Amino acid sequence: MALLHRATLRPSKIDLLATWLPARPWYRGPAGADVVSRGAYRFDDPAGAVGIETMLVGAADGPVHQVPLTYRAAPLDGADDWLVGTTEHSVLGPRWVYDGCGDPVYAAALAHAILAGTGQAEQYFEVDGRRELRAPTMTVVASGAGTPPVGDGGPVADEDATLIVTDSVELVVVRRPGTTSTGAAGAVLSGNWDGQPTTVPLAYARAR
Repeated sequence: MALLHRATLRPSKIDLLATWLPARPWYRGPAGADVVSRGAYRFDDPAGAVGIETMLVGAADGPVHQVPLTYRAAPLDGADDWLVGTTEHSVLGPRWVYDGCGDPVYAAALAHAILAGTGQAEQYFEVDGRRELRAPTMTVVASGAGTPPVGDGGPVADEDATLIVTDSVELVVVRRPGTTSTGAAGAVLSGNWDGQPTTVPLAYARAR
């Protein structure tokens, strides 16, 4: 379960991505183009300390890009190269926003979602002491069984995908789902969103 706040962010997530995304080697689209959201899904951090959201974004006429994001209350040691930017959350205060592929909390959550077959977390707003379910903006399904522990490791990015290698699992995050083939193997997290009628691979997991 992911508990959300009705809040504003300055700058917004889309504004952060509009600046950060064009410099990625896997980005396809003009620099300076407006970035729009196509859908998003979330995982849950069992410790409740890190927000984990994956956004599907792109320029209006370009391909969709998959960007896992983690939201933290303080900088993550050793992850400067994966910092998307900082933002001010009207409820939680300053937030450091990272490309999740460089965050071990995201790696653990992705491995669990795929290999345990749990998929995305249900999202709720808390309103006047009550929890209201937020309808998902995309459908995500997982095929897998058995969850290995996730240890320390490092991500490697190329032009089509990002490989995250830990002590016990290899994860592949497809950066342009529906337009590229990574040749990856293993259990699969797949999804579809508005404008993508068929289900396509989003990520893969394979025990080492």
